[in-house]
Amino acid sequence: MATNNTLLGDILFVADALDTFNIKKDSTYVMMLALQARGARVWHTHVQDLQWQTAAPVTAVATPIDVLSRAQVGESGEWFTPTKAEQRALGDFTCVLMRKDPPFDAEYIYATHLLEQATREGAQVFNNPQALRNHPEKLALLEFASFAPPTLVTRSAQAIRDFHALHHDIILKPLDGMGGAGIFRVKLDAMNLGSIIETLNQHGKATVMVQAYQPAIKDGDKRILLIGGEAVPFSLARIPQGSEIRGNLAVGGKGVAQPLSESDWAIANWFAPRLHARGLLLVGLDVIGDKVTEVNVTSPTCFQEITDQMGFDVAERYADALQQALR
Repeated sequence: MATNNTLLGDILFVADALDTFNIKKDSTYVMMLALQARGARVWHTHVQDLQWQTAAPVTAVATPIDVLSRAQVGESGEWFTPTKAEQRALGDFTCVLMRKDPPFDAEYIYATHLLEQATREGAQVFNNPQALRNHPEKLALLEFASFAPPTLVTRSAQAIRDFHALHHDIILKPLDGMGGAGIFRVKLDAMNLGSIIETLNQHGKATVMVQAYQPAIKDGDKRILLIGGEAVPFSLARIPQGSEIRGNLAVGGKGVAQPLSESDWAIANWFAPRLHARGLLLVGLDVIGDKVTEVNVTSPTCFQEITDQMGFDVAERYADALQQALR
């Protein structure tokens, strides 16, 4: 991918607290490193530090940081050196990278509105805030029904029971979860279905996603990364371990990088240009077998695992795409 000659300058990451990063796995960390290596000055802020006041631009209290490589990190584990925080208009940065992890809740939605206002003031934000808001984690899948397994999104306990009666083996999960949290499997015997429904939908107060169980999960829940309208040629298959039904790395799944299969390429090549045209520079498709189960747009991960196992530098691919996108 060719890049333009736009100077990277100051790049603001809107992300979780830096002291929560696991630098052996975190994708935002290697993004920071790759951009810093290209001459960018990396800044960090939290969603709660975004601010918009009448007759003033959207600002953030942001901190410039020097990012250390894993080889440079000493026994203290400190991987960044901060300097003095400043309140700056988002439009003053070369670009803003929204990397806040889910939950995709009301506060996240409010943040996209502030970031969208910043774009009207001239800021370049990736992923595009309106596109983030229009593609909520998990729920965005239903637009692409032909690629998805049988899926139901509902608050109705009876609709969930009817779905189970039809498909016999189902997965239930909250719409705003991440990392495998709150995922349940119910087999033909319907063991604990009532209790699980009560837990997830809170007696009709919360919406639940239900999907037909995909036996191909034994071979892994594949994360396929789309960057700048193109697929990374390797996926990370997150394989459940032991009696666990979830392949998520956060709950002990084993991550095995592998070349995209013919089916994977067909899926990726269909989604990549369409989602990129909507302002989504980075997308993580979750694929089980030949079915897409989630479309992740908030803070897709798995950069380091693919790079370490396959030698393909995903962060560099991302940096290329970002430079190409800058105007």
